[in-house]
Parts: sequence; C-alpha cells; structure tokens
Amino acid sequence: MYSPLPAYAELHCLSNFTFLRGASHPEELVSRAAALGYSALALTDESSFAGAARAHVAAKNTGLRLIIGSEIRLKDGPKLVFLATNREGYGQLSRLITRGRMGSKKGSYALGRNNLDGGLPGCLVLLIPDGRHDAEHARIVAEHFPGRAWIAAELLCGPDDRARLAALRDLGRSAGLPLVAAGDVHMHLRSRRALQDTLTAIRLKTPVRACGHALYPNAERHLRLRMRLAQLYPPELLAETVKIAERCSFLLDELRYEYPEELIPAGETPASWLRKLTEHGLARRFPGGTPQKIRDLVERELALIAELRYEPFFLTVHDVVAFARREGILCQGRGSAANSAVCYALGVTEVNPAKQELLFERFVSKERNEPPDIDVDFEHQRREEVIQYIYAKYGRDRAALAATLITYRPKSALRDAGKALDLDPRQVDAIAKSIAWWDDRKDLALRLREAGFDPASPVMRRLMALAHALLGFPRHLSQHVGGFVISRGPLAELVPIENAAMPERSVIQWDKDDLESLGLLKVDVLALGMLSAIRRALGFVNAQRKSKITMDSLLLEEDPAVYEMIRHADTIGVFQIESRAQMSMLPRLKPMHFYDLVIEIAIVRPGPIQGDMVHPYLRRREGKEPVDYPNDAVKKVLERTLGVPIFQEQVMQLAVVAAGFTPGEADQLRRAMAAWKRKGGLEPFQKKLNDGMRGNGIPAEFADRIYRQILGFGEYGFPESHSVSFALLAYVSAWLKHHEPAAFLAALLNSQPMGFYTPSQLVQDARRHGVEVWPVDVTASEWECTLEREAVRLGLLMVRGFPEAAAKRVAEVRRERAFESVDDFARRAALDRRELKCLAAAGALEPLAGHRREAYWSVAGADTSRHILAGAPVTEDRPLLAPPTEGESLLADYASTGLTLGRHPLALLRRRLSRMRFSTAEELKRLPGGATARAAGIVTGRQRPGTASGTVFVTLEDETGCVNVIVWPRLVEAQRRELLGSKLMGVEGTLEREGEVMHLVAKRLVDHSDLIGSLQIDSRDFH
Repeated sequence: MYSPLPAYAELHCLSNFTFLRGASHPEELVSRAAALGYSALALTDESSFAGAARAHVAAKNTGLRLIIGSEIRLKDGPKLVFLATNREGYGQLSRLITRGRMGSKKGSYALGRNNLDGGLPGCLVLLIPDGRHDAEHARIVAEHFPGRAWIAAELLCGPDDRARLAALRDLGRSAGLPLVAAGDVHMHLRSRRALQDTLTAIRLKTPVRACGHALYPNAERHLRLRMRLAQLYPPELLAETVKIAERCSFLLDELRYEYPEELIPAGETPASWLRKLTEHGLARRFPGGTPQKIRDLVERELALIAELRYEPFFLTVHDVVAFARREGILCQGRGSAANSAVCYALGVTEVNPAKQELLFERFVSKERNEPPDIDVDFEHQRREEVIQYIYAKYGRDRAALAATLITYRPKSALRDAGKALDLDPRQVDAIAKSIAWWDDRKDLALRLREAGFDPASPVMRRLMALAHALLGFPRHLSQHVGGFVISRGPLAELVPIENAAMPERSVIQWDKDDLESLGLLKVDVLALGMLSAIRRALGFVNAQRKSKITMDSLLLEEDPAVYEMIRHADTIGVFQIESRAQMSMLPRLKPMHFYDLVIEIAIVRPGPIQGDMVHPYLRRREGKEPVDYPNDAVKKVLERTLGVPIFQEQVMQLAVVAAGFTPGEADQLRRAMAAWKRKGGLEPFQKKLNDGMRGNGIPAEFADRIYRQILGFGEYGFPESHSVSFALLAYVSAWLKHHEPAAFLAALLNSQPMGFYTPSQLVQDARRHGVEVWPVDVTASEWECTLEREAVRLGLLMVRGFPEAAAKRVAEVRRERAFESVDDFARRAALDRRELKCLAAAGALEPLAGHRREAYWSVAGADTSRHILAGAPVTEDRPLLAPPTEGESLLADYASTGLTLGRHPLALLRRRLSRMRFSTAEELKRLPGGATARAAGIVTGRQRPGTASGTVFVTLEDETGCVNVIVWPRLVEAQRRELLGSKLMGVEGTLEREGEVMHLVAKRLVDHSDLIGSLQIDSRDFH
C-alpha cells in the first residue's frame, strides 16, 4: 500500500559561506531542497548572513520557502540555531551577529550567555546537544526562550541513534523542551563528502589523513530523501519541522533601505534642499545663464527623483564630494551618474550634458525601481580621509563598506588541495607555479604533465578532482574597493557588520551583487591613482610657473599639439590610453578632438571587438565604407559614431526610437545584455527588437546587424557616460605629459603604484623626451620626488625599505644646516644601521661617502649613538676601495630603487646581442613589413585578453625603446616555459606593419635570462 512521503523542512543547514565547513553553494542547497519537495529550507550559516542573499534569489526562482537563520556557538554555553520569524527577529539576529563579529578580529566572533539576555523575541531557537552539558544547556535555553525553543534531534546514522533519541526525549521532558528533526546539513549531495573532508583539513591546516575525529564519520550531512528521513525519524519530529517553518514568515524582500536624514537643514524638505543645491550649482557652472536644454533636463530629472524619493541619496553623495573639495582632494564621478544634469550641477561629475548626448534612464529608471548607482573616484592616496569622514559623520553603526567575496582560483585551489592531500610542499609549489594566470580547469591535466607529474595517477586524479570542486568556492570576505552602505538607523538591523582586516574599517556581509539583488543602496567611494598624479602635477606646475591651472581650465580649450602627440601613440603614463591595445589603436583612429578620445577609450574593449564594431567604424572614419541610416531617428542616435553602436546608451536609445521600447524596457535590455552569456535570456528581446524595427520600416538586415552587435557586447558593453569621464582625465594627463613632462613624471612617481608602467619605464620614457632625472641624494632629496630647475630629483620614497618617518627627519634636520659626514648625518637624523644600509645600497650617500663600497664602509663604522661623547673625532685610516663596476652598480640600482639612471642593462650587453644578430627596437623601426627579424629585450609585460582567443602579447624593452611581440596560441603552448619564465627574451619572427603600428609576430622564443644574472626586474602580467 502506498505511503505518502512526509512533509519536511530542513532547519539546520550550512552553505559554503560558513567558510571551510559547508561544501555546497547556497543556490545548490536551495535547488536540491526544492527538487526533494521540502516544505522549507533554513539557511543557518555560522554567525553569518553572507550567503542569504544568493539563497533568497534562488528560492524566489524555485518557489521554495527560505528561512533566514544562523548557527552560533556560545563561548560559555551551547551551540544554538536561531531562526528569524519576522522582520524584528531578523534585525535582532543581525545585531547579535554584529555584536559577536565586531568584538573580535576579522573572520571570528565571540558571544556568551550574557548576549542572550534580551531573549531575541522575534526568533525561534534550536538547541544542538553536545552530549556533555546537555542538561545545563537545556535549562538555559528554556529560561531564555520560553515557548520558542526546541531540542534538535540530528540522527545521522551513528551507532547509537536509538539510544541518542531516547536520551534526547528524556532531556526534553526534564527541561520542558519539545524535540524536532534536523540534519546538520553541510552539503546538498552526499558526493560532496570528499570535498567537505578537504575543507576541514584546510581549515585545521592539517592533512586529511591526520584530521582524525575532526572529520565526520559518514556522508549523512546532506539533504536527504524524505523517504529516508521517514525511516530515521518518528513522524511527530518531522511534522514539527513544518510547524516551525510556518512560524517563520520573514523574507529578505521586506528589507527597506532608509536614507540618512541629517543632511537636510531645518525648514527644508529633501526635495527643496536638493533643488537649492542644484540651482546653486547651475549658477556656478553657467555664470552667463543656464541653457534651456540643461534647464529642461534638470526639471525632468528632479521630477523623477522626487517621484522615487531618491533626494537623500543625491544629498549624501553631494556631501561626500563637498568634503573632498573642501580638503583639496581631487575627485570625479563616473559611470552612469555622468548621465545626470543634476549630478553635473552638484559637482559630482564633470561631464557637461550640454556637450554630450547622454541618457538619464541609464542612471535612474522608474520601471527599474531601484536606487541609482553613483561612482566617485578620489585620489587613491587620500581616499582614506574620505572614508574616515563618512565613518565620523554617520558612525560605525550606520556606515560600512560592502564586502567582496574572495573565491578559489586554480592556483589557490591546487595549493590548498595539495596540502590537504599531504603532498610534498615542493611538489605543491611546482604544481602551482605551472599554472599561468589565464589557465582554467580544463588546463589542469596538461599543466600537471608539463610539471613532471602523471595526471592519470590516483593521487593526481584526486588532486584535480578536489581542485575542480574548490574552484569558485568562497574563501573569505574582503572589503569592497569602496562601496559604502549608509543607513538612517542602525545598519546592523539590515545586515551584519564585521571588522575588516584594515584597522578602523568595517564591512557588511554582503557584496555588491547581493546589494543590487536586494535593492539596497551603496555609494561608491573609489580610489584612482591618476587623480593623485594630476593633483600633484598641477601643484608642481602652478608653484613653478606662478599659475592657477586647473583641470577645468585645461578642458576649456583643446590643444592640437596634445592630439598630435596622442595620434603617434606617445602615451606612456597617460590615463586609459597607455595600454598596448590602446597605443595600437591610436595611430589608426587618429584622435583630433575630445569626442574622438571618448570613442577611443570605449572602442578598445571586448564588447565592440566581439561585436565586430571596430573595423566598420575605422573604415567609415577613413572614408572607405559608406555610412548608412535607415531613418532620421536612428541617425540621431548613431550619427556621432558613424552608424556603429559603440556605447550601451546607444543600444538602449535604438531600442526606444527604432523598436518602440519604453526607457525601462531598454534598461532591462541592457541588463540582459550584461548577463546573457552566463544566464541567457536575450531571446525575448530579439523578437521584440525585430518586430519593432520591422513595424517602423527598418530593413531586416539592419535589425539583424544590431542584434549581432548586442550579442557581441555581452557583459562588456561600455557606457558612454563612463567613457566621457575617463576621456576628461585622459586629455588632462596627455596635456601634462606634452607640456610639463618633468612635473608629470615626478607626480607619477609620487603616486605609485598605478598604471601599466613601472617607475623604471616611466623614467626611461621621460628621459627619451628630454627630462633630466637626478638621483636619490640625502643632501637634496625630500621624501617625495621634487622638481629642481626643470629636472626631477628622485625622492627617498624610491629607496626600498627606507621608512617615510626617517626620510622626513632627514629633510627636517638638513634644513637646519648641511650634513658634514655620514656620522653627522646618522646622528642628527637618528637613523639606525638598517636604514643607513638602505641608503648606501641606493647610492644616496655618495655626496657624503663616495661610491657604494665606500658608503658601506662608512655606514659600518658610523656612530649612531647619541651619548655625550657623540661627535668626538675618531682617527681611522680609510681603506682604498675600488669602485663597483658599471654592471655591479646597475644591479645595485635595480635592487635598491627599481631603476637606474645609468645605461640600460641591454646597452651593456649590446655588443654580445649584436653578435647574436638581435636588432634594437630603433633598428626594427627601419625594417619593412614582412621582414624576418630578431629582437631581444627585458620582458616588461605579458597580456592575454579574453577576446584574443589564446594569443599572448609581450612587451620587450631595450636601451632604445620597446618591441611589441605577438605570440599565437600554438606557440604559447609549444614554448610556454620560455614565454612565462624569461626575464630576458629573444624573439625570432616576422614584422607586421599598419601605418605607425608595428608588431613582431613570434616564430620562436629563446630564454636568455642567464645574460642578466640576478637583475631584479619584474614584468606586469594580466588579462
């Protein structure tokens, strides 16, 4: 006779957001529970809601009821599982987690019985017995949570389940607590058992074989079939799970963000105050009167902002930007906020809507009904001041950074899995080093074989299986680059807060994507190195020229000479257009005006490249292909890009004017474009686009072409507003490079790390442009690099290992009087022996002590004490020390400062390289396209873009310049060791030319690193 399966709700379940314990993603657990027909699933990660947002989205898609809860082990009591029944209970539990996390270092928590005194009236509680203090723990739970507590009976097929169940019933009767079934779930399928054991070993930093009883004895901690549960549990315990679940009605959809209120003066409303600030800003931006176009935009935006009640958000961002400007911190908004005339008036963005065709719906949409996204870049070395201002204004209880989820990648997965399997550390290191930054899971077997391991061996098969399973698993939460969440009330009632690794920083447990899925607001306070460099460079220029040049003043009138420099790709150090791909495009696109820069920045992106937009645009720009538009409405959208949609906003506008989409539907199309490669979902838009265009008389061929370009955009489509913001900085930095190269170099060096190029490359480029660079010198250098009579004096910050505080003491005492000797210098600047050795290694003591060897001798005998006899003359014969050779000095330069002001390393090797028939970069420029050529250079960068189908681009540097090398995929695999391991690489190949753009297409790579010995030069490798 058929027996119906029992209804069941799992009330104790950990995901992999209980780091290194849970062995399944939240989405996997939700999907499996739904497939098994569970009535509900409680996600109860340990002292965490970090996985709740993802589980919530998955539960909405499957229709499963999701309960939000948390497992918490008290330091002086039992392990408990809390389940939120309503919004109040959720907030109470979130505050409890925050209390435990904020009172402990990052990654841990501490809570005791005293933290339960409030009783969390909005939560239900399960006691997880431990078999030692169960009677005491049951009494505590019954007292604190009357009528809201149960004992969890977790029957996991142990040898004494019957006896355990009987003991739990006795415990329940004595404490007055009912029993309920639970599964202590750690994985959605039992097949994750090996991975769960591995995670335990990683957490304990112990090989699996040595973990002993720390490993679970079986694989029962998975989501089990209801038929199996019916065999294990009495029916009343299963039925109790459903009763408990029915008491838990809270959904994350109930969270409502409330904006801060203190920014609004007495007597004003949010709307009236935003309007006043906007009018004030318009008067500043347009002293001769606001153009009617801008006035209309502002009125339309303010009306929509008022309807959606977003005024406090704009006021919050304005307040942060106003603080930065008061403190002289350069900042600029970018991203979709640059589509807003209100943001321009408020000073949040510098993109003038009078000069651009921007789309407000890309920023704020009524149909989307979610907070706008405003990104503001601040000087990267002063952003901490902005962050601390926000903390001080709103308090650590109302402001925190969003989290970033750090997940396993191939190298980290192999390292941790290898340690868990107890492989020899040298083997683990060799395996990890065999992985390139671009490798993915399908490459692991090949990489193992190349490293000398047999991927078919049992150990290696297990290693690969575990590494595959770990890929994408959460490792820990880190802090977002700058996404702030600021709330009206206590933020901990929205989401738990915990300490970040950095002092005076706190983060919430959700990352950027989680916030977006829940419709919660964040303000992006981002760091941008070029803003630091521009502010410093303008400071140098204005101090030296007695001028008042600003970014705004430079943008008022475009300089043809700057564009001439850009067209020749002379852009090392220039913002955004300094990458190899950009420098290859510049001579082809030939920018003449500002909008050309906007297109240049956006077109060298995966979206336009994959959508086949680059070549049609260039052909049309050169007059080799006609520009066509099916009607005037389409022409208005695409005319500025010659009929080719390059920006996200253009695709959205096309959907509106050519296919009849509403602005909100066009924004949905943008979102679908961004996610279709991962999730699909563009098909409904294809039909609507085609039908709408056909209805407007647009040819099918044009509609198909637009759709293919949308597919090419994928998740890489670039917003025009973003590109305009970046183009402003590109032009200003190019102006500085052309007109004030010394100031620009000094500013770049003082703003490191940033950009594509090392300080060595920046210095070499500046010297080729006639800039004099003087060495680090304790008798002249400040902490930062400075300008001395149009020359750049390297600062003490260039000396590796030399602290800023010591450098500032050097400068301070030097201003009192000049140094007489190394002894005098050491005593007055209060330097220790290590600091003196750093300076000697860098050659910074040469004016006081002579060459490096003499400086080392002086430092060894320097009297660094400050006793009463300090400074008394000591007569000592000075040995005659031979100066270091040029090669020795060069090695020391790179080791101590990362660059040399002497000859380039390859200049010392040129005679030998010439005998090996290697041409210089300068000589290659004189060879015709198609010529066979040989070049050798220090590897300064390797790049493998995702759009390049496995091709790797290598940059080689010699004493005359750089050589750009293309390595096709077949050669990448055939000569992987030479490609990745060479510091000095020789290349044989064929020259390719297109105008000024030249590449050496490699046919053979040779590692000549032995020729430069121990020279310390690192390449910058990236996707």
